[in-house]
Amino acid sequence: MAGTVLPTTMDVSTKAVETAINPPKDLDAGALFVLKSEGSWLHCGYHLTTSIVAPVLLSLPFAMGLLGWVCGVMWLALAALVTFYSYNLLSLVLEHHAKLGHRYLRFRDMATHILGPGWGRFFVGPLQFGICYGAVIVCSLLGGQSLKFIYLLYKPNGSMQLYQFIVMFGVLMLFLAQMPSFHSLRHINLLSLILCLAYSACAAAGSIQIGSTGKAPPKDYSLSDDGANSLFGAFNGISIMATIYASGIIPEIQATVAPPVTGKMFKGLCICYAVIIITYFSVGISGYWAFGNGAHGSILSNFMARDKPLLPSWFLLMINVFTLTQLAAVTLVYLQPTNEVLEGFFADPKRDQFSIGNTVPRLIFRSLTVVIGTTIATMLPFFGDFMALFGAFGYIPLDFILPMIFYNVSFKPSKKSLVFWINTTIAVVSSALAVVGAVSSVRQMVLDAKTYRLFANM
Repeated sequence: MAGTVLPTTMDVSTKAVETAINPPKDLDAGALFVLKSEGSWLHCGYHLTTSIVAPVLLSLPFAMGLLGWVCGVMWLALAALVTFYSYNLLSLVLEHHAKLGHRYLRFRDMATHILGPGWGRFFVGPLQFGICYGAVIVCSLLGGQSLKFIYLLYKPNGSMQLYQFIVMFGVLMLFLAQMPSFHSLRHINLLSLILCLAYSACAAAGSIQIGSTGKAPPKDYSLSDDGANSLFGAFNGISIMATIYASGIIPEIQATVAPPVTGKMFKGLCICYAVIIITYFSVGISGYWAFGNGAHGSILSNFMARDKPLLPSWFLLMINVFTLTQLAAVTLVYLQPTNEVLEGFFADPKRDQFSIGNTVPRLIFRSLTVVIGTTIATMLPFFGDFMALFGAFGYIPLDFILPMIFYNVSFKPSKKSLVFWINTTIAVVSSALAVVGAVSSVRQMVLDAKTYRLFANM
């Protein structure tokens, strides 16, 4: 039976023959200007890779330390399979509706049409906005930490504080944030793809070098004897992996593709997941092998021992320059949903995008967006703990649950079919993981609360 076959790009309804369907004529300025549909499948691959493969992958050895060898590698592979399947489903749903004459450019538009107006306006829209802007804040924080690492590498007793480096990164983003559209980031995101391969190779090589020469502390791969700590640690590890594979902006990325869209997103996903397999597995496995349970939140921290580098300073400088540069690209990608919402309010779609009436407000509001995000990052350098909670409540619903629901509602597979039960199982299990992950995140925040101080020099 056709209903028992797993979905591919060939499963999309063929009741209507696809033509070069253009977006509706009455698009608001946000969709018209920010989400221009002019890209190729290659550009799609660059955007996807930048939205998923970011320097947070350097925390994979830490996540594996919470799970152990068997469970760590298993969840690393399982998360890759589930997210690839999920993102492909979301793409198929978008292609299906495009063939029927309704091309949706935003996640909230999909939810509104498929599930009802309340879902787009009150759930998906605010959720996506929150996690994307939260990602911008976290990237600003990580950018500041990377700059501080470089500073301390050459001036170990330097007196500059973390918030000063975050402000420096924010100044850089003030200029880059003026890039007019998502499509205009294609060359930056190609550079981002190359950079993530570069710093992942350096991180893996550094881990292997330290681990094989005995510079690392004795390796310990055992899990905690405390049942509660071991259980919460395992769920924390799973949540970290789910967040590292998350995107939250798949429809907006597909919106940048020029029509006809059939099959282009799948090709882009193949590029993205080729990079994911190379980077995630090399960094996660080599880092955990070298440092065991001693792996820090970022494996780069393990390359320093008592403030002394275990690798040549030039090598550590190179890794941090690579990560810092890619963080700027990732920040730009996650600014796009905010830019789209703001331009939908203040810009006039009937005027040219670069007219004075549209350019001046764009300059003001985008600058304000960066300033606010940078200010929050300087005040709350522990914001990453909050993002773990946002990830459980935000990324998991958007990337693991809603694509399954959208597919089942749009294509209505038989309840006896394999695809229906695969989708339902993924949605149910992901819902449970979101709840447990949120509880684990809150618990970790309570444990870390004693270190929380405004403008802390972490």
